[in-house]
Amino acid sequence: MDKRKTWRTQEQELVARWNSAVARHQDVMREIAMAGGDATSEALVHKADSARAEMDAVRRQVARLKVEFNSGKRY
Repeated sequence: MDKRKTWRTQEQELVARWNSAVARHQDVMREIAMAGGDATSEALVHKADSARAEMDAVRRQVARLKVEFNSGKRY
């Protein structure tokens, strides 16, 4: 049962990271849209790229957890 609690905590942290990254990405994309396509600053592009990178990292972590689950190492 202790492992299940740990795994559930990990899954909840992943969901929180995902939601945070998606919210940051949406905010930055909204800022870029408001500023106009040509007036996009380097800082906004960097913020969008970092949010996208965080989303990709979470996706990879979810894929690892799915492999563990399907192989029987989880639950």
